[in-house]
Amino acid sequence: MLNYILKRTLLMIPTIFGIMVITFTVTQFVPGGPVERMIAELESGSGQGGEVTAIRTSYQGNKGLDADKIERIRQTYGFDKPPLTRFFTMMKNYLVFDLGESYYHHASVTSLIVSKLPVSMSLGFWSFLITYGVCIPLGIKKAVRDGTSFDFISSTLILVGYAIPGFVLAVLLIVFFAGGNFLNIFPLRNLVSDNFNELPVYKQVLDYLWHMVLPIISMSVSSLAMMTLLTKNCFLEEMHKQYVTTARAKGVSENKILYGHIFRNAIIPLITGFPGAFIMAFFTGSLLIETIFSLDGMGLLSYQSILNRDYPVVLGTLYFFSVLGLIARLLSDISYVLVNPRITFDASDN
Repeated sequence: MLNYILKRTLLMIPTIFGIMVITFTVTQFVPGGPVERMIAELESGSGQGGEVTAIRTSYQGNKGLDADKIERIRQTYGFDKPPLTRFFTMMKNYLVFDLGESYYHHASVTSLIVSKLPVSMSLGFWSFLITYGVCIPLGIKKAVRDGTSFDFISSTLILVGYAIPGFVLAVLLIVFFAGGNFLNIFPLRNLVSDNFNELPVYKQVLDYLWHMVLPIISMSVSSLAMMTLLTKNCFLEEMHKQYVTTARAKGVSENKILYGHIFRNAIIPLITGFPGAFIMAFFTGSLLIETIFSLDGMGLLSYQSILNRDYPVVLGTLYFFSVLGLIARLLSDISYVLVNPRITFDASDN
């Protein structure tokens, strides 16, 4: 196991390097980069900031900016250096998690990520908790009562939920429960109310949960459907195996067979995705859900960064999430062994 972890850790280095090479190369060919956008803003009179104001004084009407000022803009964004030099400088900084400074927000990428995390962590944590907290017991119940009316009705409901896109469900919930054409029960924007700091602690908790209801439902329904059916199918497959028949023949109780034998084997496919889902739930955001409910999280930040050609944010967040994703995959493999010690990653044992 230790050798496997070491190999996987070492393999992360070329994987991350390859991801960043491809992404950095793509950004070099995308039209309308930060330099072009700044020149366009200056020529249209919409530029902002001290450096920009100084450069705007050299704007010459129809003649545009002179070559010296354009070069100053290129230096401001670091585009006066060759792409290879910029790439290796960026990777050197990434080794110490210096993710650079945003062109658009004029703040460090790290501070931007930290400032957006409370929203994404709130959405991710509750969505993850509800998904796994509901789908596993519901899936087991459906497997035990396979073919009954309960199984049919619950399958119909979760498949309907799966068929409805999260953003469509979000709009429907707003129309029905957030001041649309029917009820006005839940708030429409932000994580907390404007007077949050003035409330006592227990009301702050209730206020936070009150704001979370509609976004969490919108994010959880589709994933809940997939995980429930996966759980049911995993348990059904194990319930028809020979060791279950043998246990019944020996007089073992159904509960002990289900939770002492079947559960341990059927839960493995679910465990493989558990660490990844747990880690990424705290850091990823949903663009559409955050936009619909006016929540300023990671999803909205990533979208705005791409539109604004804010390359430090795009590349910095990609690096950050790539590292997290690879760690999550490693933890998933380790979870295999923790759940079922018979599994080994040593080829010589197979």
